[in-house]
Amino acid sequence: MLSFLIISIGVFLVFLCQTCILPGVMPLSVLPNLFIILTASNGFMREENSGLAVGFCCGLLYDIFFGEVIGFHALLYMYIGFLNGKFSRVFYPEDIKLPLALITVSDLTYSLICYVFQFLLWGRLDFSYYFLHVILPEMVVTLTATLVFYPLILLINEWLRKRERKKEQRFV
Repeated sequence: MLSFLIISIGVFLVFLCQTCILPGVMPLSVLPNLFIILTASNGFMREENSGLAVGFCCGLLYDIFFGEVIGFHALLYMYIGFLNGKFSRVFYPEDIKLPLALITVSDLTYSLICYVFQFLLWGRLDFSYYFLHVILPEMVVTLTATLVFYPLILLINEWLRKRERKKEQRFV
């Protein structure tokens, strides 16, 4: 129950940072995708189901406030969380290379799928411009933000894991 509450608060805080705080603080026109960082991190730290649930919540919040169709981003983030959860078996907290790689690939995949379904199908065919001015800068900024936010997410996850282990030991 505490894990659910903490993760829900985390989703809400990431939503606030993504929509209210970062647009006023960041000097660039490109913002990091904090939803990807949170969804992917929960996926490979807490396995598929947690990644799927966090991805759904993040995507649904995005769809409700910014999406043209409810469910498009929710589905994308769900898949991202679920697929990152498949890597939970090879996840080691002290190794940051895997999380950086997974978050970068997740952000690239998310951006490419958004391009295909939101631009390419509407006849906007200038992929090189979109890649150089939207996808690549967002990947770099998201990767930089990962270096800042990932240790915090890892710290919270480790704290939750310790509490869960203590709770399990009391009942055994």
